[in-house]
Amino acid sequence: MSYVSGLKMQLNPSQDMNVIAESTLLDELLEGYRQQLADDYDAYRNHCMRLMNFCSALAGQSGEAGEKIAIAAVFHDLGIWTENTFDYLIPSQLLAQRYLEKSFKASWGKEIEAMIGEHHKLTRYRANPSWLVEAFRKADLIDLSGGLIRYRLPDDFVSDVLDAFPNAGFHAMLANLAVKRLKSHPLNPLPMMKW
Repeated sequence: MSYVSGLKMQLNPSQDMNVIAESTLLDELLEGYRQQLADDYDAYRNHCMRLMNFCSALAGQSGEAGEKIAIAAVFHDLGIWTENTFDYLIPSQLLAQRYLEKSFKASWGKEIEAMIGEHHKLTRYRANPSWLVEAFRKADLIDLSGGLIRYRLPDDFVSDVLDAFPNAGFHAMLANLAVKRLKSHPLNPLPMMKW
């Protein structure tokens, strides 16, 4: 095991890739929302950890980038619970912005806002190629697909991440929310999706 920027990593010997086993920053941030997440806490934490692993591997970065990924991971879907809505991108962005301002990291705001706002974009994000937005978008799609879509990540690494952080009903919960949204907003059932 090794530690990089507050992340505890386990070596995946078959591919020499590291699975991030823990993130102090992610856990500290999520703890503040435990009450709102309630029974979904473990499922959401596991989703965040999978997303963080996939994004970090795709971006090939750590340090400051690892912090940005952890912050974006925590807040990217959080508006579902804090605002009780399936139209959650803006509420999630606002939560992230408040955190960044309080922690004196407002300079990261535009990038993290884009990571959250574009994570369900169906086409490639091109506006700022040096930002982590495209890696974050791909990472969320890897998780949403249950690892069927893997981009260039090794099969063993994706499988190891999925095994380390079980779904715990996360995608079933999202499917139920999508059905409810379809019934109440048939003309706008998936407001978070973008071209």
